[in-house]
Amino acid sequence: MSDVVQIFDSTLRDGAQAEGISFSVEDKLMIAHRLDDLGVHYIEGGWPNPTNPKDLEFFLRAKGQAFKHARITAFGSTRRAGNRPEDDPTLNTLLRAETEVVTIFGKSWDLHVKEVLRTTLDENLRLVEDSVAYLKTHGREVVYDAEHFFDGYKNDPKYAMATLLAAQEGGAAILVLCDTNGGTLTSEAYEIVEAVKKEIGIPFGIHTHNDAGMGVANTIAAVELGAAQVQGTINGYGERCGNANLCAIIPTIELKLSKTCIGRQKLRELMEVSRFVSELANVYHDHRQPYVGESAFAHKGGAHVDGVMKVARSFEHIDPELVGNSRRFLVSDQSGGGTMVHKLQKLKPGLKKTDPEVAAVLAEVKAKENEGYVFEAAEGSFEVLARKAMGLYRDPFELISYRTVVLKDDRQMQVEAIVKLRVNGEVQHTVAEGDGPVNALDRALRKALEGAYPSLRQVHLEDYKVRVLSSGDGTAAKVRVLIESSDGKDVWGTVGVSENLIEASWIALVDSMSYKLLKDGVAGMEKAAHVAK
Repeated sequence: MSDVVQIFDSTLRDGAQAEGISFSVEDKLMIAHRLDDLGVHYIEGGWPNPTNPKDLEFFLRAKGQAFKHARITAFGSTRRAGNRPEDDPTLNTLLRAETEVVTIFGKSWDLHVKEVLRTTLDENLRLVEDSVAYLKTHGREVVYDAEHFFDGYKNDPKYAMATLLAAQEGGAAILVLCDTNGGTLTSEAYEIVEAVKKEIGIPFGIHTHNDAGMGVANTIAAVELGAAQVQGTINGYGERCGNANLCAIIPTIELKLSKTCIGRQKLRELMEVSRFVSELANVYHDHRQPYVGESAFAHKGGAHVDGVMKVARSFEHIDPELVGNSRRFLVSDQSGGGTMVHKLQKLKPGLKKTDPEVAAVLAEVKAKENEGYVFEAAEGSFEVLARKAMGLYRDPFELISYRTVVLKDDRQMQVEAIVKLRVNGEVQHTVAEGDGPVNALDRALRKALEGAYPSLRQVHLEDYKVRVLSSGDGTAAKVRVLIESSDGKDVWGTVGVSENLIEASWIALVDSMSYKLLKDGVAGMEKAAHVAK
């Protein structure tokens, strides 16, 4: 049994079948190269059939590009019943993709053979064997995906096994057992994989879906039983409830099973890759993902924080840095002095729990939270608040005034914002249009600041949330605005609260820009901190 497990990434094919996700050819190429850098072994680029010109273009362009580690793989099905392999459009289109590796799926479940393909059980076995053999004779490495294998095995184990042996006889390099409906329990998967191992003569792999929430568990069970290859997607994207999440599978293989897939050094890039794919998919990054979610190593309860500060493994199953993540202590009204000291020591090394600055910041946090602020998702606003309370902050600009104007008639709506600031002693007076008043304010604020602080051009909005805090007050209710921003390297949250939605948004926007300047250590901030000392 090998200690190396191949990673077969299907983000560009199976992941692209997820609701709300659509990759352009450029997106697919960028993701493919990033996966190659990460060290995956196979990248399934899509199904190059005549009705899918995007995937055909991907393979055409990928053919002329260098991949250091991964092998690009075309995906398709066995031939149609009644076609000879050499005359089958699907098989011949797969060959025209000119990939070294081809993945084809065939039916393992007698229900699908009879009711979906509408052919005989014997004919299906021939479809599997001669489709694999045809591709093999054209010099392709063939990965055989046994579609619906677990459901097929539960219904008729003898026939499901016969389909695997047909693919093996045709010359498949590996037999991949697929839980296509995603409903198999881990105990069932374990028993079936163990039985299959005894009857096949070539390596096997695993491909699971997550409809019962078992995708990762079933994959790991198969690896424990000797699976040579695991198929999945970054962030678990996929049809219905998604595919097995490689961002959980890869570190589990490396750190829990003591096997190798991409290597410990590359494992440190996993969170960045997870966020990269989320960005190109235009999907909000799941903060609660195991290993690579922003909340995976975030501690809020006072007892938890105290334990982690004393012995990290008391409340963390791995060192977060192993997967490119980091530990966070969340600030809230549940925070104690220990949490506050840990966070404030980054601003003032050597600070002790009994120092007055700790009590001052904690009191300010609790007062703000009483007004409706939350800081556990707004680290940027917390640092600005803390620096102000400790006398380690000078505002990088001063607001003179702002105004938003909305003009609506029966044909169109025009929105503009006018902002007047004092920046480094000079008045900046800017006007910008936007899709709405907050967007217009954001653009006008940037125009006023980017001349003095060009690094703000890197900042873009990742998420914007509004929550009504006092619904009984109707349209006069107090609202909380949470903004998530990124500069391409880091992500931070800021918060604003007011009865006026525009003002709450302005507070959060200002904190976002201010935090970026703090993070970059611009001269004005350094000077302010020095003077305060």
